[in-house]
Amino acid sequence: MLSPSSISRQVICVLLLFSLAHTRNVVVFQPSYLTATGPAASALLLGNTSDTSLNLRTVSPSNTTGSIGPPSCVPGVTQWVLTREQVGKNAVRIQLRLDKNLRLCGENETDTDCCRKPLCVLETLQVSACVGGTPQASLLIQVKIHARLVPANTGSDNKTAIPNQVHQPLGSCPCDLTFRACDVRCCCDKDCSVEDLKLFASHCLPGPFGGQVSPAPDYQCSVQSSENSPDWFPFLCVSSSPENNPYLGLFYHGDTIPSKPGPTFQRPVLSAPVPVNVYIQGSPILTLNDQYFTIPQTLPMDLRMLVKSGQGGDVIVDVTDEVATDLSQFISSTDAVASSDERPVCKNVTLALDYKFYWKGNGITNITLTRTVGTIPLNGSVVLTTRYSAVFLNGEFMGEPNSGNPGYQVGRPVIAGIVDTLDNDTGLQRTSINLWKPVSDGLCSTNEKKPVLFGENSTSGCLLAISRQNLTQCNLLRETVTSLQAALTLATYVARSGNPDPLTVKDWVNISFVTLNSSTASEDTINSCYGIPSHQHIHVWSLITDMVEGIPQRDIHALQVSYSLSTWALDCGGGDVSPCVDPVETQLFPITSSVTFTDIPINTGPPKTRFQINFTEYDCNRNDVCWSELAFPITKYYTGEPYSQSLAKGLIMVFLFITASILGTPWRQIRQVWNSATL
Repeated sequence: MLSPSSISRQVICVLLLFSLAHTRNVVVFQPSYLTATGPAASALLLGNTSDTSLNLRTVSPSNTTGSIGPPSCVPGVTQWVLTREQVGKNAVRIQLRLDKNLRLCGENETDTDCCRKPLCVLETLQVSACVGGTPQASLLIQVKIHARLVPANTGSDNKTAIPNQVHQPLGSCPCDLTFRACDVRCCCDKDCSVEDLKLFASHCLPGPFGGQVSPAPDYQCSVQSSENSPDWFPFLCVSSSPENNPYLGLFYHGDTIPSKPGPTFQRPVLSAPVPVNVYIQGSPILTLNDQYFTIPQTLPMDLRMLVKSGQGGDVIVDVTDEVATDLSQFISSTDAVASSDERPVCKNVTLALDYKFYWKGNGITNITLTRTVGTIPLNGSVVLTTRYSAVFLNGEFMGEPNSGNPGYQVGRPVIAGIVDTLDNDTGLQRTSINLWKPVSDGLCSTNEKKPVLFGENSTSGCLLAISRQNLTQCNLLRETVTSLQAALTLATYVARSGNPDPLTVKDWVNISFVTLNSSTASEDTINSCYGIPSHQHIHVWSLITDMVEGIPQRDIHALQVSYSLSTWALDCGGGDVSPCVDPVETQLFPITSSVTFTDIPINTGPPKTRFQINFTEYDCNRNDVCWSELAFPITKYYTGEPYSQSLAKGLIMVFLFITASILGTPWRQIRQVWNSATL
């Protein structure tokens, strides 16, 4: 890499040459000598170049002196194309391009437009700048170009054929790294021609990386070397080609991978449907003519079709059309969303199809479809996204999975309930308790909601744009924030367990709401509002009620929703006073929500008596001496070693104790008394 000082010297040298050539009305080449290793080269001709002509020829040094003769204005025949380009008033760019294919010629090939040898071009060129037949300056170019290694076949098949791994392992040439090009020293590369392989045939990459993935058998004569081979090995070894190898590799079944088709708007080809009498979970829905009911159906006549109910009758799809005014959810380009009278448009474009299947027992009772249409402007770069959905509802509420059986599972949604005022037979209607889910710009108007997950504490929020005009109406602002927070928890009940019955009252617990204190309205000022419920906190108390196969079952004991009040005032510091001056200029204020889970400890043991509390002699937990654990090593509760070993050791200790008692002093005294009595 050139240093800054050397680059500066080169720039100064070029400027001096240019100034000298301009002053003396002469021309010079910069640089005056080049070395070219590729098919193109360029240089600059500086000075008065208006009447200058360029001549190119091939030169060679003298056999006696080794020098090249003087420049000549007589053009020669070369394999180069010389062009010139005026880049300034007194500067011309000289460009040379090789008019020859650098492909290495094949064996017995008659085409002359190729390289006969790996060193394709080795010559010296001389470019002369002449004025009136007299050379004024010359440029010498030393050319040394090697032939390029290109693949022998380009390959145009659209499928990949995997060889049979019984005889050839998958990935038999790991060194083939370049697609459709010959990799140097990779002798297994199929893109290398015979001429390419001759260049590095004796320097092939060894081992599995070089394509030798099948290890040679031990009986091959080439395996054993003179150092470690026995003296009888040369008489019994086998000399055969590497392809004749019994090694089968690690894979045994080959296959052909066809090319994957691109996306299509045609209806997929499905197998013939099997008529069914009743619907069960996983059964395909059929039309009246025993065809699959598929989504999407985009033609208007296909939307209102008859569908088999599964109970011997049929159900017609009830279609309702809605016009989308906000196209930002369907068009990714903001320019396309903006309407313009001069821009062509497409009207009544289907943007979304939302199906609802109502079922009861093993049949479908009703099908409703909400089709969202809109007007799409055509500006040549519209990216349109359509949405399709289908939900199944049992009665009037969506069939949702349970959150546990019977107790709640950590990470599952907390199940809430709303009193169904339309149908008293269905009990409570399932819903969820939600937190804020920030998306895109983080504003509350565009934010989504996420359900509260059991056992997972969480905090989230969104931003609300407030102006000075909003702060003059504090009561309205408090009502707006309260309604936003109340929309997170519309339920009045929460399920005790993870699989509640909507008709069983004992499976549900009332949600406790802490009432807000509205006495802060008198403390409001001109540019600030007090008592804003900016934070909603959900506190859930749970406890372990049972054990199922050693897994504790947790139920919800109580749930409380409370609010934290704050004061909102415009911040005019930091040099930005526009919100305090302009009544419609807004600032962003946070609205947050959180949930906390608390486990209630339960003492499952019976209460202790006064004797157990005061008498601690036999309490192993509060006494150093524990007589009840004297034989602990030979009980099943001891896990320091296998039970059989501990039992054997215990029996040995008992035997030694009995032996010591027999041979000890008490037994000897008894024996002496017995002997004296007999005498």
